[in-house]
Amino acid sequence: MPKIKFLQAEWRDLLMVNYEVDPALLKPYIPAFTELDLWQGKALVSMVGFMFLDTRVLGIKWPWHVNFEEVNLRFYVRYFDGKEWKRGAVFISEIVPLPFIPLVANNLYNEHYKAMPMRHSKEVLNNNTSQYFYDWKFKNRWNRLGATVSNLFAPIQANSAEEFIFEHYWGYNLVNEKSTIEYVVEHESWQVAEVSNTVFDADVAGLYGEGFAEYLQKPHSAFFAKGSDVTVRIAQRIKKGHEPNFSMHI
Repeated sequence: MPKIKFLQAEWRDLLMVNYEVDPALLKPYIPAFTELDLWQGKALVSMVGFMFLDTRVLGIKWPWHVNFEEVNLRFYVRYFDGKEWKRGAVFISEIVPLPFIPLVANNLYNEHYKAMPMRHSKEVLNNNTSQYFYDWKFKNRWNRLGATVSNLFAPIQANSAEEFIFEHYWGYNLVNEKSTIEYVVEHESWQVAEVSNTVFDADVAGLYGEGFAEYLQKPHSAFFAKGSDVTVRIAQRIKKGHEPNFSMHI
């Protein structure tokens, strides 16, 4: 495992609104040597909004790039490295308000960042809940992801839907049919809270393609995590796959 810390930050107030899609829709995005990681036989994608705080790249706090929002669309894969299955996320789209991040991440990690105007808000309500919104401006229209969230947090339960969504500790990016970028994301297990009244109002076709428009309508589930400090290690390239024994293919 690479030891160099590429990025250190706090990821906070993570809202994940999850949708079931046809697995065929994700086929063009699946990195080489990985396969879809399904939840109870379902292929899920997540619309994710969260805060990047106290951000450092290679140990440096770059001016105006320390605290900012991110909204992304991701799905889930797994990779067998010859010894164990690694569960990871693949990002279809990542939106931030700052142009330096796409320049670095897209070139070094083959990510799919775009810079757009963004804003966020949090309002504490009077029923022991809070309302969170993440907004981004695309083609002169403000798009929104949000929800009402309980102020009561609890640990993630083993084998739960929340564990499946939040505890993917690897990132995989498609390069070509013979190469995949792999990186590890390190953080403690997060605490989660109940979510209600989700809002997702966006130009889905314009942002993510016509194929996603029919699926990103009624959520399958929605979760919220408090977050923590996060470390992303320097990426490496995978250039081969491994066939697991039948007993390990779970």
